[in-house]
Amino acid sequence: MGDREVMVAATDQLEEAAQQIPERRQPKRASFLERHGYVIGRIVKSLLTIFVVATGTFFLVRLLPGNPVDVYINAQIAQYGISYDEAASQAAGLFSFNPNEPMIIQYLEYLAGLVRGDLGDSLLSPGTSVLTLIATYLPWTLFSVGIGLIISFVVGIALGMLMAYRRGSWLDHVLTTLASLTHSIPNYLLSMLIVVFFGVQIALLPITQMRGAYSPGVVPNFSFDFLSDVLFHASLPITAYVLTTVGSWMLVMKSSTVETLGEDYVTVARARGLTDGRIQTAYVGRNAVLPLFSQLAIALGFVVGGSILVEQVFQYQGIGFLLFEAVKRRDYPILQGILLVITIAVIVANLLADLLYSRLDPRIRIAGKE
Repeated sequence: MGDREVMVAATDQLEEAAQQIPERRQPKRASFLERHGYVIGRIVKSLLTIFVVATGTFFLVRLLPGNPVDVYINAQIAQYGISYDEAASQAAGLFSFNPNEPMIIQYLEYLAGLVRGDLGDSLLSPGTSVLTLIATYLPWTLFSVGIGLIISFVVGIALGMLMAYRRGSWLDHVLTTLASLTHSIPNYLLSMLIVVFFGVQIALLPITQMRGAYSPGVVPNFSFDFLSDVLFHASLPITAYVLTTVGSWMLVMKSSTVETLGEDYVTVARARGLTDGRIQTAYVGRNAVLPLFSQLAIALGFVVGGSILVEQVFQYQGIGFLLFEAVKRRDYPILQGILLVITIAVIVANLLADLLYSRLDPRIRIAGKE
């Protein structure tokens, strides 16, 4: 066989081999649903949860003994000694609420209002919308509980790291005992102890003057005098929030720091001769505090709900104080509106925590898709 025939045969073999090689396809671009499916799924679940809780809240508040009309009539009779007919006549002129209206009609009207973003008007304050009342009382709760949570978070992280680096020492034992003790005391119980002991027994605190969100006659503004007055009235709730939450941050931060100190990258950093300060901030502290941020987001969601009894004890006029008064008076629209706000705050906080973790750990997104 000549050289020409050999070349022709080799060329034919190369062509046959090339035909057998599968055509290389361009990688398919992921669709919008594939790229954002985890986030969309979490949002849909959150909306469904809000709907279910809003429905449950509507029927739950109506299971309370009595209704707004009956509560008002009984209060008028007990307070002013008038007859039942006179109290019922006053209630008829005050309330637009009909307790005998079918429940399904009330529920459909409630859902229609939610779709329009209307939570209705207060039953005992006709003409005053629930959104207006919430907007009036909620900022004071966000101010007091928010400051208390931030202070306890920062102090808890610092003391938790100190406990981890001094673990086994007398300082660690003392701080761990204090953290466990403060963590186990409910905030409302500590509030009552502050009022009884510091306000009544030794009369160290002017409890009566510290009631309310700010002093009577003071006009809200951004002056130093007004801010100092607001801090004066919020100091006791803030103290109660800090003392009852700082212990949990201390214990969690200590555990996370001890676990981080055992990681290989910390050992490598020490072998490289890095200073202790550099290791504590760039390697240990940054990684140890990471799990606490998701817990902080969840704790922010409970800001509203955790203030009910504390604000009632100190007579601090926040959203918890308003909720307690609405329960006593059976003001259904206010109850439904505040509980809905609490629900949305908790669900949004959990959603943000999930999305934060999904960004920090892609395995969560993968598991969610599966």
